[in-house]
Amino acid sequence: MRKCLAGAWILILLLASCSSEHTKDKKQHMIFRYNELGVVSSLDPAAASNFENIWAVNQLFNGLVQMDDSIHVRPCIATSWEQSPDGLTYTFHLRTDVYFQDSEVFPDGKGRKAMASDFAYSFERLFDKRTSRASDLLDYFDRDDSEGKKGFNAVNDSTFQVHIRNPFPAFLGILTMKFFSVVPHEAVEHYSTDFARHPVGTGPFCFRTWKEGQKLLLIKNENYFEKENGHALPYLDAVSISFIHDRESAWLNFLKKNLDMISGFDAFNAKEVLTPNGELKSMYRNRFMLQSQPFLKTDYLGFLIDDVPGDSKPNPFRNKFLRQAINYGIDREKMINYLRNNIGTAAVNGFVPPGLPGYDNSKVEGYAYNPEKAKQLLYLAGYPDGKNLPEINLYTTKQYLDLAEHIRFQLSQIGVRILINVVEDGAFREGVANSKMNFFRKSWVGDFPDPINFLALFYSGNFSPHGYNYTHFRDQRYDHMYEQALYEKNDSIRKEYYYSMERIIVSEAPVVPLYHDRVVRLVQNNITGLNVNAMNMLNLKNVKKID
Repeated sequence: MRKCLAGAWILILLLASCSSEHTKDKKQHMIFRYNELGVVSSLDPAAASNFENIWAVNQLFNGLVQMDDSIHVRPCIATSWEQSPDGLTYTFHLRTDVYFQDSEVFPDGKGRKAMASDFAYSFERLFDKRTSRASDLLDYFDRDDSEGKKGFNAVNDSTFQVHIRNPFPAFLGILTMKFFSVVPHEAVEHYSTDFARHPVGTGPFCFRTWKEGQKLLLIKNENYFEKENGHALPYLDAVSISFIHDRESAWLNFLKKNLDMISGFDAFNAKEVLTPNGELKSMYRNRFMLQSQPFLKTDYLGFLIDDVPGDSKPNPFRNKFLRQAINYGIDREKMINYLRNNIGTAAVNGFVPPGLPGYDNSKVEGYAYNPEKAKQLLYLAGYPDGKNLPEINLYTTKQYLDLAEHIRFQLSQIGVRILINVVEDGAFREGVANSKMNFFRKSWVGDFPDPINFLALFYSGNFSPHGYNYTHFRDQRYDHMYEQALYEKNDSIRKEYYYSMERIIVSEAPVVPLYHDRVVRLVQNNITGLNVNAMNMLNLKNVKKID
């Protein structure tokens, strides 16, 4: 077998024995270690729907195209592509030097060349809902089994075509998502449903071991096709992912340099580590680096404006004035200042986050803190000073308890009484998706860099549980503009649709946009080549670890 397997057991032994004192081993082998507070549930790209899975999958698999750190679409396995004059067909020209990683599923354990037919196979399996989490994205493909339309086809070994129903300028961005990675049919057929735990891809690292809840180990792919300035990638020998779910324990391991990175505002005690302005405190500045930049992510409170199944009581959030009052009753700036050390931006200009190419949030006037206006709206809602308004349940997870407490206190000042319900993560997701919770804290992370990805949360065709319109917001004007924007080729006209849609969301208030987040990572000083981007994608192929 190739070198991808050759040093595996040596590295496993090293990882088992490595600690901050074993400097000799660290000089010989570049092993990047990061901790995952969440849970990796699958290494199948078809199921890469959350960050924990996506980060690991990104090291193992490649697609036709990829996103660079400026969130522009760049070549990957496809070296180039053309779009037909009608905008409905993309023709991709593939590299001929890309091989699947060595695996027992291939003859003699030696990985074979990846071809256009492999992309056709990989895309086809996305339409199996038992396997795929990409169902909401597949409507873009021009697929009709009755007419023999698949939505894609392999023209020859190195040419792959994708056909879409309507012109959509952001479609290439969708193809950068890990769902659309190439996988070999031999591995899927051999492992069946267990492919999620025995992944075989073309990426810079190969899967080696996974002890769920404890450690995931990836080994350098010696035959990886990408290069940097003529040098073969990746530079690292291995990537070791730990699953220390206690924040303080992970933090202590980072301080001891047993971890090279911890990621996320919730991964450490911000009050201890950061100044009120979101910078590293002086005591830490020479010990490690802070990486931070705007993140295409919006945290919000959602109102279910439909009936709650099985609840005979009327849903107060059918009342638009009440929803607007709550929007005016929360001081977002204070929330960012006191709870998040100025990490993030108050969402006072609508739902779509700043930083998307060509999008101007200043054209949308959202909700600034105005308790007097909130009280006026409560009066119009039929609840003067909150009288006759029953206590409202706000559903959240323990991770956001401090945020919920802040919201509870602020709304009490205008007469709205909040009862906080802390729910386990899985039950929370199920409750929101199935309309069991009529007031909930949620967030949305951009899947691809276009405002339509955020605005899709309010399209009636995306009603949960089959889609991600968790509020069950419906508006004919909004739906019409959403559909027009999908087909509009002119950037200026399409952006005007976006602005108009956001203004409807502000007016009808199915959500309370709270803040737009920032990517936050703490990284050891001896790490180079680890870049940060607005999609918060973790790319380790260019990373080096300096002695």
